Amino acid sequence: MPTYAVTGATGRLGRLVVGHLLDAGVPATEIAAVVRNPQKAADLAARGVEIRQADYDDPSTLPGAVAGVRRLLLISGDTPGQRVAQHTAVIDAARLAGVERLVYTSILKADTTTNPLAPEHKATEEVLAASGLSYTVLRNGWYTENYTDQLPQYVASGTILGATGGSKVSAAPRTDYAAAAAAALTRDEDGDTVYELGGTAFTFDELADAVTEVTGTTVVHRDMSTAELASALQNVGLDAGTAGFVAALDHSIAIGELATDSDDLSRLIGRPTTGLHDAIRAARA
Repeated sequence: MPTYAVTGATGRLGRLVVGHLLDAGVPATEIAAVVRNPQKAADLAARGVEIRQADYDDPSTLPGAVAGVRRLLLISGDTPGQRVAQHTAVIDAARLAGVERLVYTSILKADTTTNPLAPEHKATEEVLAASGLSYTVLRNGWYTENYTDQLPQYVASGTILGATGGSKVSAAPRTDYAAAAAAALTRDEDGDTVYELGGTAFTFDELADAVTEVTGTTVVHRDMSTAELASALQNVGLDAGTAGFVAALDHSIAIGELATDSDDLSRLIGRPTTGLHDAIRAARA
């Protein structure tokens, strides 16, 4: 019977977590990958990982997915407006199955931030705290991929648009957060724990300088107001709602909500977090 289960195990974060567990020496027979589509988990099955089919939106599938598991990683869902119900269903199934500890991927400063992504995470944390389960909350900061995935656009336009007011963002690559999740899942904790996770903070000016240095193409940061950014994003094809949402995320950076002085991430992974230049080089490769 598997000791550990990872939900969303074929997603970009979940697959990395399973890989980190295996690389850390956890036997494949002790890992269950909880997935919606087992066909997408063929590579994990080939490595000996047990594949369990379940869907956050179908609570009847969840008890079997967590049965016999001692520790469960609940990777947050990706459907806005549905996450609290989805996460609550997983938490209820874990409680009824006698899971010893549940690890949840939340968002940086979930209990205080105005980040528009935060309310569902905060609500999930409240459900978890009331569940009676022992838990670890991983409040993940921004992924460096939020920016490195846009490298082609940055290089083509020579510009990074932002409304951050010169404030910093504590981003790290997805693999760093995955390593932290694997570490949190396997470590023994005393009581309930909340980790604030983020990499070395940088401004958008520093991001532009790093992109310029790594790519050899001059890229500059153009800072503007939240309203101006929303308008600019609409001009390049985003609908008004999406543009406003993206601009609101930058406002959250501007008021310091996506920067942290916490060293929880580096302590969990046992090494310095991946630097911005290295993340950009990896993205180009």
